[in-house]
Amino acid sequence: MLNQQPLSLYIHIPWCVEKCPYCDFNSHKLKAEIPEYDYVSALIKDLDDDIARFNLNNRNLLSIFIGGGTPSLFSPQAITRLLDEVKKRFVCDASLEVTLEANPGTVEADKFNGFANAGVTRLSIGVQSFASDKLIKLGRIHDSGQAIRAAKLAKQAGIKSFNLDLMHGLPNQSLDNALDDLNTAIALNPDHLSWYQLTIEPNTAYYSKPPKLPEDEVLWDIQERGVALLQTAGYQQYEISAYSQKDKQCRHNLNYWRFGDYLGIGCGAHGKITDAAGQKIYRTVKVKHPKGYLTKDRPALDQLSVVEHDELPFEYMMNRLRLREAFSLAHYQGATGLSATPLANLLSQHQGKGLMAFNNQQWQVTELGHRYLNDLLASFLEHA
Repeated sequence: MLNQQPLSLYIHIPWCVEKCPYCDFNSHKLKAEIPEYDYVSALIKDLDDDIARFNLNNRNLLSIFIGGGTPSLFSPQAITRLLDEVKKRFVCDASLEVTLEANPGTVEADKFNGFANAGVTRLSIGVQSFASDKLIKLGRIHDSGQAIRAAKLAKQAGIKSFNLDLMHGLPNQSLDNALDDLNTAIALNPDHLSWYQLTIEPNTAYYSKPPKLPEDEVLWDIQERGVALLQTAGYQQYEISAYSQKDKQCRHNLNYWRFGDYLGIGCGAHGKITDAAGQKIYRTVKVKHPKGYLTKDRPALDQLSVVEHDELPFEYMMNRLRLREAFSLAHYQGATGLSATPLANLLSQHQGKGLMAFNNQQWQVTELGHRYLNDLLASFLEHA
């Protein structure tokens, strides 16, 4: 039986000052003034259409995540209007987590007080590195001093929690360079760190002209030493690239990885919604380009599809196995509506290989399983 899942909301704001050479997200270089009022109006209409489409009136909302692009390019007044309209449509209690991605540049950082007053409870600051030469290579428009200042301003602004987004395995980066970045981040005492390896993705400038990245041996040393450094500093790894202080995990991302539901509004936003009454799981994709999204007589919805039963085991495991926490087969059944027997058989095989562990009716990936996670995930796709 397919059960109703916790609900989150993702809001995409697509504009950036510059397009970074490693970025494959749906972002667009800002060529004129941002049409804030029109875009917020389009977001509200998009939201209303989804609420009607999936009968979501007065549902409890777990979290809101405003991502991009660079959402901090928007004014606090626009964010206030947006969040006020969202909260009118859902049941939102005091624990509602509202994250906004921010650029460390001085202009955006000065808005942090306004974002806090608008209802933002959590900032995710895209630092990427504290080394100015690396920031230049990455096409970032801020320097290391602005990154440090942004983190300090986040604390002063009354924001409940903040994340620093940091990459490693950067062009020509040594082990010492990477650990210096991490030590600088830890010294700023963020509640949460997203620390992940740079990868070269298709449809990026780096893909057509790849930079020289560290050798595999250096990458492994960075990962091993970095994780130890974070643990010593009191940051617990709860997901592949997410580390937090006690009880400071990102609730929004946890809902993704636990196969919860999320509405996606804005240019190119993706959504996943469970229809418990109809026993179906839907995926949505919105119109990608701002010009098309802002066309008033054009629906925001670009694609609507049902997730087929044979896709669900892989979809579920692809999310759940990112997490360090254990899961139950009862949760799998409720989130997918499928029998757990075939999955249990496959998990038992992986237990025999030391990739999965079973304890107190809960399954969990082992350290060996995390090391070979891609191969582990592929097995669920093959047996779908």
